[in-house]
Amino acid sequence: MSDSEIKNVLSPLKEEGLRGDRTARWYVVHTYSGHEKKVKMNIEKMVETRGMQDLILEVVVPTEERIEIKNGQKTIKEKKMFPGYVIVKMIVTNESWYLVRNTQGVTGFVGHGSDPIPLSDEEITRMGIEKVHIDLDVKPGDTVRVISGLFEGFMGEVLEINPEKQVLTVKISMFGRDTPVELEFGQVNTLQ
Repeated sequence: MSDSEIKNVLSPLKEEGLRGDRTARWYVVHTYSGHEKKVKMNIEKMVETRGMQDLILEVVVPTEERIEIKNGQKTIKEKKMFPGYVIVKMIVTNESWYLVRNTQGVTGFVGHGSDPIPLSDEEITRMGIEKVHIDLDVKPGDTVRVISGLFEGFMGEVLEINPEKQVLTVKISMFGRDTPVELEFGQVNTLQ
């Protein structure tokens, strides 16, 4: 390939301001504490206004439900898992970086200066941002080993499988009794 051919291939990338490949990844954005939902709404509004849905795909404020008991009453409250942070799935270009970085309430990306660092697949799964679909080759009657969670190290017999929910019911023997336990596909390994 000649120098002019290489320039022709690379020039559209420079014009577009592409940083890295065209793969959408999850990035952590630091915000003022208490402004997470407002930042999420502002980013989504600007993405729609500027037609950048192909570069900024999703904005998430990770939350979890907590049960609080006050005066004998149970209430379910949604709590932010990471106060002061918003997670954004995006393809980083100069334009997309600028839009997110200059959103009101954003103090910056987690990373080095103007170079955000994407989350690893393990971090994404652990944070519960994105469910990874697992194809588990088991059937009722098979034996599996639990590799994470409360029952780590136990072995049990598969009773039921729910591929839509990515869970299975496993009969585990504890204290001399068989106990059915519901586990996620990612919590078990097959024995073969």
